[in-house]
Amino acid sequence: MPGQLGDDPASVKAQVAAKLGITVADIDRKLGASWVKPELFVPIGVVDEADMAAFDNVPGVVFQQKKLREYPLGEAAAHLTGYVGEINAEQLERLKDKGYKSGDVIGKAGLEQVLEDKLRGTAGVVVAIEDAAGQRKAVLAEKAAVPGTSFQLTVDAGLQKTIYDEIKADASSAAAIEPRTGEVLALLSSPSYDPNAFVRGLSAKQYASWNDDPRHPFLNRFSKGYAPGSSFKLVTGAIGLDEGTLDPNKGVDISGLKWTKDGSWGSYYVKRVHAVNPVDLSKALTYSDNIYFAQAALALGKDKFESGAARFGIGEAIPIAYPLAKSQLSNKGIKGEIQLADSGYGQGEVTMTSLHVALAFSAVVNGGNIAYPRLTLEDDPDSPQIWKAAAMTPEAADILKKDLVQAVTSPEGVGHGAYIQGAAIAGKTGTAELKASKGVKGEENGWFVGFDANDPKLLLAVMVEGVSGRGGSTYVTPMVKRIFQQAMKG
Repeated sequence: MPGQLGDDPASVKAQVAAKLGITVADIDRKLGASWVKPELFVPIGVVDEADMAAFDNVPGVVFQQKKLREYPLGEAAAHLTGYVGEINAEQLERLKDKGYKSGDVIGKAGLEQVLEDKLRGTAGVVVAIEDAAGQRKAVLAEKAAVPGTSFQLTVDAGLQKTIYDEIKADASSAAAIEPRTGEVLALLSSPSYDPNAFVRGLSAKQYASWNDDPRHPFLNRFSKGYAPGSSFKLVTGAIGLDEGTLDPNKGVDISGLKWTKDGSWGSYYVKRVHAVNPVDLSKALTYSDNIYFAQAALALGKDKFESGAARFGIGEAIPIAYPLAKSQLSNKGIKGEIQLADSGYGQGEVTMTSLHVALAFSAVVNGGNIAYPRLTLEDDPDSPQIWKAAAMTPEAADILKKDLVQAVTSPEGVGHGAYIQGAAIAGKTGTAELKASKGVKGEENGWFVGFDANDPKLLLAVMVEGVSGRGGSTYVTPMVKRIFQQAMKG
């Protein structure tokens, strides 16, 4: 209460600021609002009831009870849930015709913002006469409140937390689905922030520490498209199998670590890590052979490659409430053989979100069909069970499933770090290089996408930025292994 701060208001404000972890300037800014009067209650911060005693004997400090949103998963689900906060002047100007007024709480990010219209509801109004004791004597007018819609997510809170604990030290994105039902079990972005801080009152210091962090904790990585790297080889392989341009049993003669089609490519070449010869489909997936899949894309040709990728929903919005970047095969069409070759192993201009990569792999579990993604249990139960029918044939799905298990089981496979005794983890690593030109050292993002072929109730796609010098995609495989092991215990 501004009028009750006693003889030394500066000392009182300093005490309050220290106890709340904010600055005196934060308090002065709130006390300086145009509506403030000496006798009015001015909200400064939020504390739990158990912490109220710390303010005993501090002049002018009074309390009002307040119901707040609470986000139990905190940082682990911040980018998914988002948070609510008091409406600002810009939002108020834009939304005043929808009944918003100063002081209203509104969704600021994540699903709180996306579903704001449905979550909000309508406030009720009572005009009544009360006596001096506060007892209601008569109601002159009343308008009942209309509660907002409640939503229950398909997200598994325990799994969300498990994945976050594994990836929180890195700039990363992760998505987990139940591949048969399409239920989204987890969506994560790291590093993160605590959404509860925005609800309780965020100090300028805390906001600055997040906002100035070079790792960008406010950036929602699961909503962004990234080069999928070698995880995209599943798509190229499936298209080649179904178009008849790829014989899974034929050993392709590839010598050395570099390959160029002919002189028309100039100094451009495709590089692989392991000098295996000859290479069939199983070996190409086990050793993640870029040259094999570059040649597979060229054998398909631009038109078949593009139409085949479209069967996986490449270029389409994923049909869930949360807005995600559309995947793409190219910016404005594939321009020439070099780009086609690079696209075959998930480079070039190919980008996908971690959720879309996970959905693409669900075709292997479902005999070629991609499950229809579901993020809330309120989704129409009569909506389709399949998002993309026949993304690949059942025969291609069977071949790829067997080869993906081998890619993890084989001690020589780049995905062997995700091997679990007694399970049949089927998976594909990916290392996407980000650089301006050949021969230049660039940054690398590491991927792993996989599921237990014996019990495919969890399909996981994890992308970690900046794995160059840390083992590439092999930096990601132990994380995924621990996540699967933890999930299997549940």
